[in-house]
Amino acid sequence: MSTEVTKSPAAAPPGAGGSGGAAGENLLQLVIGGLRRNMRQYGMLLALGLIVAVFAVWTDGDLLLPRNVSNLVLQNSYVLILAIGMMLVIIAGHIDLSVGSVTAFTGAFAAVLTVEHGISWPVAVVLCLLAGAAAGAAQGFFIAYLGIPSFIVTLAGMLIFRGFTEILLEGQTLGPFPDGLQKMGNGFLPEVGPHTNYHNLTLLLGLALIVFAVFQEVRDRRRQREFSLDVVPLNLFLLKLVAIVAAILVVTMLLASYKGAPIVLLILGALVVGYGYVMRNSVFGRHIYAIGGNLPAAKLSGVKDKKVTFFVFLNMGALAALAGLAIAARLNAASPKAGLNYELEAIASSFIGGASMSGGVGTVLGAIIGGLVLGVLNNGMNLLSVGTDWQQVIKGLALLAAVGFDVWNKRKSGS
Repeated sequence: MSTEVTKSPAAAPPGAGGSGGAAGENLLQLVIGGLRRNMRQYGMLLALGLIVAVFAVWTDGDLLLPRNVSNLVLQNSYVLILAIGMMLVIIAGHIDLSVGSVTAFTGAFAAVLTVEHGISWPVAVVLCLLAGAAAGAAQGFFIAYLGIPSFIVTLAGMLIFRGFTEILLEGQTLGPFPDGLQKMGNGFLPEVGPHTNYHNLTLLLGLALIVFAVFQEVRDRRRQREFSLDVVPLNLFLLKLVAIVAAILVVTMLLASYKGAPIVLLILGALVVGYGYVMRNSVFGRHIYAIGGNLPAAKLSGVKDKKVTFFVFLNMGALAALAGLAIAARLNAASPKAGLNYELEAIASSFIGGASMSGGVGTVLGAIIGGLVLGVLNNGMNLLSVGTDWQQVIKGLALLAAVGFDVWNKRKSGS
């Protein structure tokens, strides 16, 4: 004798009648969960978006005017260049207080070479980069091979190269620079193609950047899955791609509707791509993370920590020289007071962008985000006519909040 069992309507799964609402709730939960698990990676990016939105409202849209966006890039290029090098230094577990003075020194050196001695500007650029690399190498030697703390060595370097700047310029401003060098700090890409309301070459570059960014993200996700690493949920990944494409498209259209992409932006883009690849995929990049994360373990693993530290500071010196050329070209003169507090802005950009005080943590993109946060704060407060005194207070609070967030995130991850 068989017994029939029938399903009552009450046995239906909850929400069956409203699958659209349940799907929306599931997507929201996936997004929130993904953001929580990747808070270090996305936290400052969301903060940057929020800061841009707030200042865009407060300035009645002036922040996002094409001319202002272009000026924002030009005004903060030197900080972003320095932040890339400083991020590598901090990841390796060190600090560099001399970058502002090296920046001023190389700008003064370029002025002496081109203005006083009539040397062609391409040769002067190469000599200045070599001078900056030599300055970084000298400090790296004392730090890596003689074991003197980086704080002391670079503090001494800050005083030494500031003195050399005064000696080269004899206490006076020197300029102007040749036209070719000026374009490095103030120039834009030339107009090509038919006449339109937008800068054609900038639009093409923006499209190429979108394709490259999407390809890079998809490839990174695929490689993570191949190595059985955790990846963000697909819905969150697609949302990330949409956000990246939208951000690049907005910036591209804004720049293309003014004079086009600044030349210094192309230099900065090449640095981001190059250093991002080195830190993600090269042996040297992994060694930098290793010595900053756990130096004894790195030594036992065969990492040549002294050599890595030496080249990290050599690289920092070369990037400081590049930043010095960019800012001197923008101002069209070299000044004995140039580069003041640049080291603090670079350090702040790195920490705001996710670097850790203990080393071993950070990304090149994070350094750029941190620099943009400071740049947007400066630009927005200037548009609102906020005094320099309150600007310093607000930037200090932003740095404190970023480091506090890093400490909180570590404790939460540990627990």
